[in-house]
Amino acid sequence: MKILLAEDQAMVRGALAALLSLGGEFEVTQACDGDEALSLLKTDSYDLLLTDIEMPGLTGLELAKWCQQHSTIKVIILTTFGRAGYIKRAIESGAGGFLLKDAPSDTLIKSIKKVMSGKRVIDPELAVMAISNDNDPLNDKERRALRLAGDGKSTAEIASSLFIAEGTVRNYLSEAISKLNATNRIDAARIAKQKGWL
Repeated sequence: MKILLAEDQAMVRGALAALLSLGGEFEVTQACDGDEALSLLKTDSYDLLLTDIEMPGLTGLELAKWCQQHSTIKVIILTTFGRAGYIKRAIESGAGGFLLKDAPSDTLIKSIKKVMSGKRVIDPELAVMAISNDNDPLNDKERRALRLAGDGKSTAEIASSLFIAEGTVRNYLSEAISKLNATNRIDAARIAKQKGWL
């Protein structure tokens, strides 16, 4: 089985790759961020994408959404954070699994096999959290602009990154601030990140 592993932390990526390669049943290709993962997805075929959520470039959720639209590859998302917004967005993006990185290693192997057989694997506690929490009010455009604003980018830098006008960026950020009842763009990014909406 060919697995594409996308994880920006080198030590975590190396440990996961070593763990998956132990049994000899998985062939693992590593990507150090979301952009490299997308490039590999476009040039080769894989059975499973095992991806972190928060990475430079494309996030794991954006990769999952791309896979849902462009391929039949199965997706499992790994994260340190069990935020309800992440889980909802992972399910909406077509991910077959959502696991915390501190899960036991045998749980990961079992989950991979379940997802490959067409089942969905989500920690029961996380699933309850996803059902009971607030709905994400942000749209994708607002989310992308807010993520860059949260990284400290100026309006001009966000406009350049997203290939849109500065006025459009201001509109997106203003909408996000309003929807989140935030005081400014940094506050809005903080709130959205805490909820798992970024």
